[in-house]
Amino acid sequence: MSLAKNILLFGATGNIGSFILDAILPERSQFGRIAIFTSPHTAETKTSQLNKLKEQDVEVIVGNVEDENAVKAAYEGIDTVISALGRNTLAQQISLIRLAAASSTVKWFLPSEYGTDIKYGPASANEKPHQQKLKVRAYLENEISRDNLAYSYVVTGPFAEMYLNLMPGMEAAGGWDVKGRRAVLLGEKENGEVSLTTMKDVGVLVLNTLLHATAETQNAPLCVNSFTTSPDQIQAEFERQIGGQPWDVSRISLAKLREAEDAAWEAGNPAATVFTLRRIWGEGGTLYAKRANGLIGEPKVMGLEEVVANEIQRVSRL
Repeated sequence: MSLAKNILLFGATGNIGSFILDAILPERSQFGRIAIFTSPHTAETKTSQLNKLKEQDVEVIVGNVEDENAVKAAYEGIDTVISALGRNTLAQQISLIRLAAASSTVKWFLPSEYGTDIKYGPASANEKPHQQKLKVRAYLENEISRDNLAYSYVVTGPFAEMYLNLMPGMEAAGGWDVKGRRAVLLGEKENGEVSLTTMKDVGVLVLNTLLHATAETQNAPLCVNSFTTSPDQIQAEFERQIGGQPWDVSRISLAKLREAEDAAWEAGNPAATVFTLRRIWGEGGTLYAKRANGLIGEPKVMGLEEVVANEIQRVSRL
């Protein structure tokens, strides 16, 4: 039985939260209560999805995340809170953490850390996309007593599915256009490695964090991943799986990427965050000295071959 008995998940119907919930539900017997906190808007627009969850014995709590009384009520009887709030709402976690620490039952909080390691090195503190997560960490680590609330950061690195995507008008960020057989490889040299995690595996890794809680996995960052690869290895795998006409392959330097990044920030372009993150990845900012998969039971995760096959299948359905 997991140390996490009664779980409350914020952001359960979002891109990552849905994968976390999908991973937890098949292991239903390991837990007591499984509840999600969702907004009135989501309750109205995703009725069918929520009804299916209720059929699987998921408690659906409807409320505003900014309503402290609603959050307090949702915390009653809950011992573990998992946040999968999106980038635009990360700061709201500070209130959720404060209320969790004041709760008589909540003892463990997993904030929304899925993505790039925000404390990879000294330069990380100055990266613009990291600022909200850094504020959440600072509050959790400096303002909250460990006697009241433990935490675990499940740091997954980039999502593999998004890393593969060559976005129109954003070629400087690199990526693959499978239908057009076009690839823009990021970095000046071959074998510039990047650590990737599939969105499905984020759920698997969070589940295993719940199931393998120890002194080493609590009050610590857990830098985990699905696999480590390089743009050239990804390209070789695409060519291996789909033969035929050759690909149009080019390479973009990190200097060119930084130029696009700087211009995007100066123009107030929302794409600036994407450019910054891809530059961090290209600089090696996802390569952990040692990944923490072993600390959480070495869960079975996906590999490059399967990810590429899935992307080919996805594109073929378009």
